[in-house]
Amino acid sequence: MLRIWGPKENPAHLAAPSCALPTPIGARPCRDPGAPRWPGPAALQGPRGASDRPREGGGAWPGGDWPQRLAPRHCVTARAGGAVWAARLYRLARSGAWPPRPPLPPPHRGMAEPGPGPSGDKEEAAPAPKKRRLAVGERYVPPPRKLSTGVSFGAAHFAETTYYFEGGLRKVRPYYFDFCTYCKGRWVGRSLLQVFSTEFRAQPLSYYRAAARAGRLRLNEEPVRDLDIVLKNNDFLRNTVHRHEPPVTAQPIQILVEDNEVVVVDKPSSLPVHPCGRFRHNTVIFILGKEHDLKELHTIHRLDRMTSGVLMFAKTAEVSKRIDEQVRERQLEKEYVCRVLGEFPEHEVVCEEPILVVSYKVGVCRVDPKGKFCKTIFQRLSYNGKTSVVKCLPHTGRTHQIRVHLQYLGHPIVNDPIYNMEAWGPDRGKGGKIDKTDEELLKALVEEHRSKQSLDVLGILEEDLNSNAEHKDCGSSSDCAKSAQADPENSCPAMDAMDPKRNDIADCPLSSNTDLETPEKKTELSSHENQDGQMREESSEEKDPLCAECKITRQDPSPKELVMYLHALRYKGAEFEYCSKMPEWAMEDWEE
Repeated sequence: MLRIWGPKENPAHLAAPSCALPTPIGARPCRDPGAPRWPGPAALQGPRGASDRPREGGGAWPGGDWPQRLAPRHCVTARAGGAVWAARLYRLARSGAWPPRPPLPPPHRGMAEPGPGPSGDKEEAAPAPKKRRLAVGERYVPPPRKLSTGVSFGAAHFAETTYYFEGGLRKVRPYYFDFCTYCKGRWVGRSLLQVFSTEFRAQPLSYYRAAARAGRLRLNEEPVRDLDIVLKNNDFLRNTVHRHEPPVTAQPIQILVEDNEVVVVDKPSSLPVHPCGRFRHNTVIFILGKEHDLKELHTIHRLDRMTSGVLMFAKTAEVSKRIDEQVRERQLEKEYVCRVLGEFPEHEVVCEEPILVVSYKVGVCRVDPKGKFCKTIFQRLSYNGKTSVVKCLPHTGRTHQIRVHLQYLGHPIVNDPIYNMEAWGPDRGKGGKIDKTDEELLKALVEEHRSKQSLDVLGILEEDLNSNAEHKDCGSSSDCAKSAQADPENSCPAMDAMDPKRNDIADCPLSSNTDLETPEKKTELSSHENQDGQMREESSEEKDPLCAECKITRQDPSPKELVMYLHALRYKGAEFEYCSKMPEWAMEDWEE
């Protein structure tokens, strides 16, 4: 039923037409364009339970919102009662003739008009988002970029640098790399200088000043010229560094199985599964992508860097999810083999001691009642009078679970660089007896590896461990070198140097006469004889004036030091079973 407005309820009371004709009887003068909208069709039709008076800013007609002004051709129909006006306007709305569509603005000179779309109508371009008007002196911060979902690494990442082999080791040529991050919430309102001096203390402030002068620090893709600039929310920081990676064993990655769903490899020891800490190209993911053209792989499970053996990757997200569900439901059977000190008991041994992480930075755990529940079953396979080969069946997947449980049982792995060290005491942690605090234990481990010049075996720099050492700033203040925790199991850190929890740049005091803009190039070609008597040729390498690693000559570990006697022998699921060969050191007649 059509509703008839009363004399005082005429919608013309809300806004009168803007025209040269006289104002109809009962209508009020026209308001400005910001006047309330006309009532919607629901108010005209008067549904049951509706209010007698129309609401300001009402609903929408089938063709769009009510207009704020009436067209002149509709003004003559307005009367005191409003019936003629309402009926006429109602018919126009039902026919789609109201409200009138505003004409399109003429195209700019030199700009072509949009062509017809699939339906023959001209497509209207979406209006550009309006930027907020900035106050005087206010800095504009672009909105955060949308992160791309999917695979993290592609051809551009693989082409950052190349490998070369020397003395049984795989090495990575130093390369430039961008560490990126968005401004943390706790940084907002603070200057870059304050952030660097309090949260990135592994470097002196002189390094960051020099990096800014060299154009290596960028804020929202603009070079940072003043470290006193105050950070704002959504600021995007980029830090370009000259990156060096530790060497790993030159033993190749053997592909055991490759089909449409999975890739199964035999991982050598000393290789991380994915980029973490100081490792990026010397990882299984990068080597498979660069040398075997196996890309877009999904990690199903992980092995410790020093552990060798069966490692599975899924080719699709669906396969990864399916196998991951089996892992979560404990349907995946894992079998490891290791060589331990002493004569291991012949009977089956079950260890269910909880494990607590002591340090993510160094990667150290120990048995502790406050730790997480763990269960490992051990069975001796052979004994040669000095060492035993033991089969290990872990029922949980805690970090370093097998290694910590073997240490607790008094039979650590023969060449374990962490859990078979004198730093744990005369009993080397047997029975969980450690007469040191966690800080004292970590310090003792570092000192023992430093004395043996084997810190690279841990995959860390000496500077990363000097958390209490003080570095004098050439400019003014002194800063504590404090590097942070780098979880050895963390995946793909793309922000190590920009995250206070992952600083892998060494201290680099600079002299005032150093040329910071132009890298030095070493162009000499010379031949040297390595420890194996093989000839190697040094190619030209880039020397970076800001990089402390370029000024330091580090002793390479031997290939033997990069092998630990722990191997993932077999993985079995509901629909698959993958197994590798028994390593040489696990043979019954093997002698060291």
